[in-house]
Amino acid sequence: MDYPTLEREIEISTSRSSGPGGQHVNKTETKVELRWNLGSSEAASESEKRRLRHHLRKRLTEDDVLIITEQSSRSQHRNRELAHREFKRILKNGLKPIPKKRKAGAFKANDRKRKKEKERRSEKKAWRKKLY
Repeated sequence: MDYPTLEREIEISTSRSSGPGGQHVNKTETKVELRWNLGSSEAASESEKRRLRHHLRKRLTEDDVLIITEQSSRSQHRNRELAHREFKRILKNGLKPIPKKRKAGAFKANDRKRKKEKERRSEKKAWRKKLY
């Protein structure tokens, strides 16, 4: 991942934040929205994009855009810092390898346990039969 290129690809916009803050919130743009287009990114290789799409499938828009919104602080500077921190955390988690799929079905230990219990039940019922 080419981080200097990645930093240039990020688009940041600000708007008025919602929530508490009184008059301050009504006149300052403290809400920060960070957008990064994964599909058109030159900073990520194709294998990295594949991993990111897999891990971030619930966070990406239909256009392959990752949007991070931060408005927890009264300061735009602090919200910008928090958004960047969240972006780095998401990228770090998203670049983990895609886990291998395992074959579906019951585990062998469960199968053995079920068969053993079935055999025990069969023996118990066999004792109820007449012996002659």
